[in-house]
Amino acid sequence: MILCCGEALIDMIPAPAPGGKDGFVPHPGGAVFNTAIALGRLGADTGLLTGLSTDMFGTQLTDALTASYVDADLAIRSDRPTTLAFVKLIDGQATYSFYDENSAGRMLTSEEMPALPGAITALFFGGISLACEPAADAYANLLAREGKTRAVMLDPNIRPGFIQDVDRYRMRLNAMLGQSDIIKVSDEDLGWIAPDAQSLTGKVAILRDKGPSVVIVTLGREGAIGFLRDGAEVHVPAAQATVVDTVGAGDTFNAGVLAKLSETGQMHKDALAALSVQSLRDAMAHGAKVAGITVSRAGANPPWAREI
Repeated sequence: MILCCGEALIDMIPAPAPGGKDGFVPHPGGAVFNTAIALGRLGADTGLLTGLSTDMFGTQLTDALTASYVDADLAIRSDRPTTLAFVKLIDGQATYSFYDENSAGRMLTSEEMPALPGAITALFFGGISLACEPAADAYANLLAREGKTRAVMLDPNIRPGFIQDVDRYRMRLNAMLGQSDIIKVSDEDLGWIAPDAQSLTGKVAILRDKGPSVVIVTLGREGAIGFLRDGAEVHVPAAQATVVDTVGAGDTFNAGVLAKLSETGQMHKDALAALSVQSLRDAMAHGAKVAGITVSRAGANPPWAREI
């Protein structure tokens, strides 16, 4: 099983309301939640470890997980509120305003994190759950405790507005990057992580020095570039699509990569260390394909395997 570890929240998506004004419609979301949903829909054995509220929005999130065949048995439930993210779309690009204080997801502690069963063979981390304390420390400690024998993929999906202590965040993120087998970043993430390097290659070299087997950089409409441990590069174009919005695009890309590597039996530390150029290309192309479907429809609505 691939266990996705991180935030589950409600995206409040703008929609026309009576009287000609805009309203908001609640949709299940969150970077890590979206990746888990996409994995479940693609047929991968998937679970989600997160903080889930018992409020009405938490019930909506739980129902969505069940509908997409995502195991939520390890989720930690409380009566704290669900995180809300109000979305603003400009030319299909999403910006967010978050309401996250004292939420069920943010207030997780290391003591609440369960021991993971042996059936979990891979871990995925990312999103705002890596920035918002105390949950950020809880996830970092979980990775340190449970990631030594499991394949790990990390997508920091950096949102600077969530980072209250930059030095502390960088220290935690660098430690987690150093424990990851696959690091996936956007070009914006890469610029934040390595602000002093001038070239893309120079920025990627900083990540590669941390020891991952694979580094993937997504470039929006320009596709994605992957780098293997031996320096080999893989270029994959973005899927052709009519973009409605980009909500969940990167999350779905992650799921496509994970699903393909899992399907081919390569989502293990040893296999990733010896991954071939063709295997990486196939995984990234699958990620681009499923992301292309997601951006063609409103909200984070990943495709099912039958749609691929």
